[in-house]
Amino acid sequence: MIVINDILIEPVIDMASASSRRRMNYNFHSRLDDPLQRMLNCLQPGTYIQPHKHENPDKCEAFILLKGKVLVVEFNNDGQVASHALLQAGTGTYGAEIAPRVFHCIIALEPDSAIYEVKNGPYSPLDDKNFAPWAPREGTEGCRTYLEQLVKRLT
Repeated sequence: MIVINDILIEPVIDMASASSRRRMNYNFHSRLDDPLQRMLNCLQPGTYIQPHKHENPDKCEAFILLKGKVLVVEFNNDGQVASHALLQAGTGTYGAEIAPRVFHCIIALEPDSAIYEVKNGPYSPLDDKNFAPWAPREGTEGCRTYLEQLVKRLT
């Protein structure tokens, strides 16, 4: 049995804090070709996950909040916000599921946020994500401003 507790989460949070990308995964699946990908995803404010969708192959994805506060955003194909959910303990909103072919992103709003993430496998870096052409690419100028505008508008 794998127990998801602070003993497991805290070292991953520490790695996320030390990472230049401000996030870190801990995989529960042992193989990239596992048909069900399960992971702990620890996020720090300022991490930028470019809006993306999972299609060809189509995959659904679910996020369950374990710690902190995150914003999950869905977009239409033109980059307009279609829906969003604020995941935070004590609010009654703890998770979100994203359908295949829907652009989405996650934004950490509190330090040391952690989610349990599940999506269909297998994982292949060549076709896992289809990045939104209307959003800044990770590591380029404009990422911070893009995040700040989303947070200001949706929270």
